[in-house]
Amino acid sequence: QVQLVESGGGLVPAGESLTLSCKVSGTIFGWTAAWYRQAPGKQRELVAKINTNSQNINYSDSVKGRFTISRDNGKGMVYLQMNDLKPEDTAVYYCNLAFKTETYWGQGTQVTVSS
Repeated sequence: QVQLVESGGGLVPAGESLTLSCKVSGTIFGWTAAWYRQAPGKQRELVAKINTNSQNINYSDSVKGRFTISRDNGKGMVYLQMNDLKPEDTAVYYCNLAFKTETYWGQGTQVTVSS
């Protein structure tokens, strides 16, 4: 079974950087990977998405120029580098894998940005 575990969240001041990691128990080759986030009172939203060979990458407008998604298929890892963090980035961040009709989610990691 495929399992995803996120790590790297925490409490940081505005302007600071943070890197989130997602470890996958099985192979991730052939799967589209993504990071989502959900803030209190809001719907879960897509932050960034990356295909298996890293040639198709998409970001939400709110994080463009600040966040970078990457992956290492051999290590079964997906990363989200977050720079110049803002209080509006505060949310639970979730790692996601998708292939055809199959979708897997991690448990989420909390990111809190103080002003």
